[in-house]
Amino acid sequence: MLQKQGTHFEISERKLFLRIIDVLIIWFSVFILNHFTDFYYISLNQNFAPYLILLSFYYLLFATIFEMYHLQKAESRFIIVKNLFLTSLLTIFVFLFTPILSPQLPSNRIEVLFLFSVIFVPIAIWRFLYIGLISAPRFTKKVVLVGENFNPQQIKNELENADSNIHVIGFLDGKNEQKNCDKCIQFNESNFLNGIKEHRITEVLVTNSYEGVNQNLQSLLYPLLEKGLTIKPYSHVYENLTDKVLVENIENDFYCYFPFNKNNSNQFYLTINRLVNITVSSLGLFLSLPLLPFVLIGNMMGNRGPLLYTQKRVGKYGQVFKIYKLRSMVTNAEKSGAQWAEKNDNRVTAFGKFLRKTRLDEIPQFINILNGDMSLIGPRPERPEFVEELAKTIPFYKIRNVIKPGLTGWAQVNARYAATDRDSLEKLQYDLYYIKNRGLFIDFRITIKTLSTVIFFRGQ
Repeated sequence: MLQKQGTHFEISERKLFLRIIDVLIIWFSVFILNHFTDFYYISLNQNFAPYLILLSFYYLLFATIFEMYHLQKAESRFIIVKNLFLTSLLTIFVFLFTPILSPQLPSNRIEVLFLFSVIFVPIAIWRFLYIGLISAPRFTKKVVLVGENFNPQQIKNELENADSNIHVIGFLDGKNEQKNCDKCIQFNESNFLNGIKEHRITEVLVTNSYEGVNQNLQSLLYPLLEKGLTIKPYSHVYENLTDKVLVENIENDFYCYFPFNKNNSNQFYLTINRLVNITVSSLGLFLSLPLLPFVLIGNMMGNRGPLLYTQKRVGKYGQVFKIYKLRSMVTNAEKSGAQWAEKNDNRVTAFGKFLRKTRLDEIPQFINILNGDMSLIGPRPERPEFVEELAKTIPFYKIRNVIKPGLTGWAQVNARYAATDRDSLEKLQYDLYYIKNRGLFIDFRITIKTLSTVIFFRGQ
């Protein structure tokens, strides 16, 4: 058997590990506070377990909203301190004012400061230790790429950007073509097996589908599999690391990449989804009524034109419908024809920037949801002109239309504004991932990420 180097924790394992340790620290800190101080707000003499469970629930909720479990950001000390401060502050605030389920408000305000401190300080220390721990060499996964017609530098960048604990050591090209890859070893068939052992490789990633693996590559990979080395398709690893479907690698076996989630035809899920859509949209329209006078005034002062506008968009199965939005651009924004919106688009008015940052411009789309043209969650609807244009250059683009478009979606909370074909390809990969994995859990994740986007004014 080949000797494996170190221990690598997958991203899902690290996220779970962080959550468990965070909660244990909160519980342990409250115990210590009770033992060494006159802290009576959550007293161990009371039935304290429900209080700690509620406190932990609020912490995990706000920690998710403020991206405490976003692993790239979890490795930045500044971001950790900032987001942990906001998480601790809101956790304490909501916990204090939760009726019935939380204890009565403390008579001594210093106890509130104590409670904040036992969340913020020990978790901050733990997260700093985590940053040093997880970057240790023993937790690095050493990877080799194998395949044909692939770009090793691009794959290396994608893997190492998605997970800083992955280190691409080298690659083997099945056609023995010379390729450029910074700080990579290019193996050949004669030194490949010795290279695997010498560099203590922990995983081999096959960059092609089955059709792209020739007999020579198979004869090299099979002995490694017999010796217990992990061999995986790169497309699967990419999907697990990035939460995207790797469209560019899909070949004639395209049907293997789109085993759409059964929830796309599950009547129970679809019924619950529709009930939630109707309830939230009705509530959203009702709660937005008090904002209408301020929006009208802002529009008259900053936009100087119609408040509402409609536009044709492509919906489920390619059906075209009219989408409603609050106008955020100048009135003659497309006098020369349809054109892509851009980040920092100079056609957006001053008041329109505010509407976009706060997502208030999307409120009228609750009407589209009530009409059944859209859902709360799904791929964003595109214009017919752009759909036809993108479908010519991006494979499988129209597959995103097999479900209703959404007010928010997996691509919206993960990808930047789509101003180019490359941006649209990335958003498509997120959309296809959502369609493959559609369900209550990912819907909840999107909802939390959307709240984070609104809170941080990341709308564009």
